[in-house]
Amino acid sequence: MTFGILLGAFAIGVMISGVLFFLGQKSQSGAAPGLVNGELAACPSSPNCVVSEAHADDKHRVDPLPLTAWEKIPDAVAAAGGEIAQNDDTYVAATFASKTFGFVDDVEFRKGEEAVHVRSASRVGYSDRGVNRARVDALRAALAE
Repeated sequence: MTFGILLGAFAIGVMISGVLFFLGQKSQSGAAPGLVNGELAACPSSPNCVVSEAHADDKHRVDPLPLTAWEKIPDAVAAAGGEIAQNDDTYVAATFASKTFGFVDDVEFRKGEEAVHVRSASRVGYSDRGVNRARVDALRAALAE
């Protein structure tokens, strides 16, 4: 009976790993949503996204970055392990991939008149266990140096 329980637990572990691997692979296709009517996209209802635009609700809101951070963003993203996907005068899109299953998160920056707005969101799944909020906090700290 113990062997059967161990075998069942192993099978469940393999299935969960397979699902996570599939979702990680799925997240590698696609791109950041980009600007919507001149602003960063709103977050979905799931808790795996944060944004600093005025339309953000309390659950998804983060503070914008200071305007002085704009020029430092590419270097801060690279130092944090991200890759720049797009970089122009008023918009930067970057991706960050998790080490284990390769889950891709999009981090976007929009240069406003008084601040730099930021959005960090997972491409797949529901919860991110606070990873996107923590990433924005870490980038904020790095950009303040």
